[in-house]
Amino acid sequence: MDSSTDLSRYDNSWYHPGGGSLKRISWYFVNILFFINPLNPLSGLKVALLRLFGAKVGKGVVIKPGVNIKYPWRLEVGNYTWIGENVWIDNLARVRIGSNVCISQGAMLLCGNHNYKKTTFDLMIGDITLEDGSWVGAQSIVCPGVTVHSHAVLGVNSVANHDLEPYSIYQGNPAQKIRIRNIS
Repeated sequence: MDSSTDLSRYDNSWYHPGGGSLKRISWYFVNILFFINPLNPLSGLKVALLRLFGAKVGKGVVIKPGVNIKYPWRLEVGNYTWIGENVWIDNLARVRIGSNVCISQGAMLLCGNHNYKKTTFDLMIGDITLEDGSWVGAQSIVCPGVTVHSHAVLGVNSVANHDLEPYSIYQGNPAQKIRIRNIS
């Protein structure tokens, strides 16, 4: 029995990111020039470009410099949401971000992972949902298939590898519920 990883056998030909080749190539350059580039502070321009490439983006959305978005056509953002510096939205699957959500600097929304139990290291993907009023703290990670429910908080440098209950505060790796969120 072969029990070692063999990346020469890796095959993700089943995965189709959508958008078409020309759109993906165009987005690659737009993403570098206007999103990842820390010299572009113009949030309104970024919102317009996201919509041009198929994202559904609400009003009052703030996108800080250094944000990296894999596929805008797989992104939905509600109203008055903040996306902080150096956030990475690696949306191999659908990412739905509600209204009044805060994604702090350096946070990562990761829709993909690999199956370490298989020698072929198969790609696994899952949607991510951040419901209204939720907050993903700085340098935190939301894993594939996770829903951060309404007004839940993922503390700084924490990892959500399971759904977070509404109005709850989570911290750690893996994130554990530490208290209820009271909003006054």
